[in-house]
Amino acid sequence: MKILLIGGGGREHVIAEAIARSTHEPDLYAVMSRKNPGIARLCREFLVAKEDVESVLPYARLRGIDLAIIGPEAPLALGLADALEDAGIPCLGPRRAPARIELDKAWAREFMRRRGIDGCPAFEVFEAGDIEGAHAFIEKLGDVAVKPTGLTGGKGVKVMGDHFDIVGAKEYASELLNTGSVVIEENLKGEEFTVQAFSDGETLAFVPAVQDHKRAYDGDKGPNTGGMGSYSDAGDLLPFMREQDYEDAKQIMYETIRGIKEDVCDYKGILYGQFMLTADGIRVIEFNARFGDPEVMNTIPLLRTDFVDILSAVANGTLSDLDVRFERLATVCKYLVPAGYPENPAKDSLVEVGDIGDATLFYSSVYENDGRIYTTGSRAVAIVGIAETIEEAEKKASRGISGVRGDLRARSDIGTNALINQRIEHAARLRGS
Repeated sequence: MKILLIGGGGREHVIAEAIARSTHEPDLYAVMSRKNPGIARLCREFLVAKEDVESVLPYARLRGIDLAIIGPEAPLALGLADALEDAGIPCLGPRRAPARIELDKAWAREFMRRRGIDGCPAFEVFEAGDIEGAHAFIEKLGDVAVKPTGLTGGKGVKVMGDHFDIVGAKEYASELLNTGSVVIEENLKGEEFTVQAFSDGETLAFVPAVQDHKRAYDGDKGPNTGGMGSYSDAGDLLPFMREQDYEDAKQIMYETIRGIKEDVCDYKGILYGQFMLTADGIRVIEFNARFGDPEVMNTIPLLRTDFVDILSAVANGTLSDLDVRFERLATVCKYLVPAGYPENPAKDSLVEVGDIGDATLFYSSVYENDGRIYTTGSRAVAIVGIAETIEEAEKKASRGISGVRGDLRARSDIGTNALINQRIEHAARLRGS
């Protein structure tokens, strides 16, 4: 079997490792915009090129690819899954029309409202130029999140309290409305968590819950990033969650897949649900049409089911016949990022990997030159600790970080007892207990 992986970041390195573990021993090929050394060493062959239809489709045909996996969101927006599927190459990644659940935040919210899907916050969509209407709605809600409708790499959404006051919210909305549409919605308050699932269009196979940390610095301070790290517990739930929270999130995702199937077409790929546990129950922050980065690093290394079997089941619509299982272990992922990230990151800085102990390393946004690895200015290296408890996993991850040299830094608090206890206490307050 020949499998093609599209993408060259940390998320794709994790996927490549899962494919390499398969008992089917497939030949792995990759197309990536820059050479990820971790992916490259696992490939039979790779192509450094744009991750678009013009580069990927001819290469896939030339190599006789049997299955393809699209890692990032940008190729989905370009219709790469459509092109591959139309060429007879099954793809883990939805076609562009159903991928609108991530690609177009306005469509996603209006879809939820139209279908009556639980967890949708109060919102309105404003088209370019409608500054007066947007300002009036901000005044009406009083506490808002302002979202560009298109892809922003996890950095375009801004909320009152963290980023600006009501005057700043109006200014940001006005700025966005000069060039495009915007979603303005109630500012959800609570504890965030992520649930991901494989989908063949009918059946969902769920992944353990993960909590990501997007703020750049310890204590959840600083600007948003693509994600500084994440953790999962030894089971489906996070320490602050109840079983009903997970079940409510799963039900929302079922309703979403069912609605997309009825309104658009089958959704084949990964559905990522980002949720907020609020005082009023579970709310949807957003959906993504691919694995989260770093959340994939907490979950896919724990897969007990052969990843290639899952790919085949998604492609064939037989996911209901497969028992998708995960090791009941805890994980902590911490990203090493260049000094100055994200505001003024150091670029072209040497990264040297020494003894990382029992941790696992995944390369993200780096490049290789003459056998040496350098930063690009974005997240560089992810270190993952896996153990019986979150506390033990955090110690492994921290030990691993100490084995990587370079002009890099990481958040030290992710996965620590202090931060997790804060989450537990916060959730208890939300529940009124």
